[in-house]
Amino acid sequence: MTDTTAATWLTQEAYDRLSTELERLKGEGRTEIAQRIAAARDEGDLKENGGYHAAREEQAKQEARIRELEAKLRNVQIGTPPDDGVVEPGMVVTAVVAGDEMVFLLGSREIAGSADIEVFSPTSPLGAAISGKTVGDSTTYTAPNGREIPVEIVAAKPFDA
Repeated sequence: MTDTTAATWLTQEAYDRLSTELERLKGEGRTEIAQRIAAARDEGDLKENGGYHAAREEQAKQEARIRELEAKLRNVQIGTPPDDGVVEPGMVVTAVVAGDEMVFLLGSREIAGSADIEVFSPTSPLGAAISGKTVGDSTTYTAPNGREIPVEIVAAKPFDA
């Protein structure tokens, strides 16, 4: 039996940051929202209670973020990919895309954190087309408008936060 769920590659810093956020949301974050809902409920008529509805909406958003973080952290690979020139999650890729040179991170936006670098998911059309390719390889991917876009891999180096 093979696992069809791809691991999310994260730096140790990104993993620690997301784990801390998850614990805060599950602990004090839930407590704060519950207190705000209770306080708003005590104000009376719930049909016309804007504070109550706003707190419930915020609670729903927070619970969605908790589920998102739990899913990301459930199947995670921590560390630095090997510096072997193979394009894979966690690599900063330099590529000539449709004639223009681009430098971007292949992986989760969570990895980049506050780094000022464009991020492409490995499941995006570009990311899927270049995953597993090596420096010097050329390929194409189909853009949303149906055009075939040529790509040449110029460099692939591990991301260093």
